[in-house]
Amino acid sequence: MREGVMRVRKRVFAAVLVLSLLALLVAASTVVAAEEEGKAAAEVEAKAIANGWIAIAAGIAMAGSALGAGMAIASTGTAATGATAEKPEVFGRVLIFVALAEALAIYGLLIAFMLLGKIIW
Repeated sequence: MREGVMRVRKRVFAAVLVLSLLALLVAASTVVAAEEEGKAAAEVEAKAIANGWIAIAAGIAMAGSALGAGMAIASTGTAATGATAEKPEVFGRVLIFVALAEALAIYGLLIAFMLLGKIIW
C-alpha cells in the first residue's frame, strides 16, 4: 500500500514539474515573439502578457516547491518520529533532515521572488 502511495506522489510531483517547465517555455516564447514586434500598442500588450506568464511561473515555482517540501517532510517526519521514539538521543540528528526538506520550500519562495522582480512595469 505504501509503495502505491509513493508512486502516485512521484507522478504528481513529476506532472507539476513538467507543467512548470512548460509554462516557463511558453513564457519565454511569448517574450521572444513580443520582442520581434515593433509596434507600440503590440509592445504594451506583449509586456502585459509577459508579466502574466512571469506571475504564473512564479506561482508554479512556489506551488511545486511547497508540494515537494510537503512530501519530503511527510516522509522524513514520519521516519524522524519513529527514530526518536526508539532512541530519544537522535532527535537533533533527525531534525536536520526535516529542516533540509523544509529548505526546498524556501528555495521555491526565493525563485518566485526573483521571477516577480523580473516583471516589466
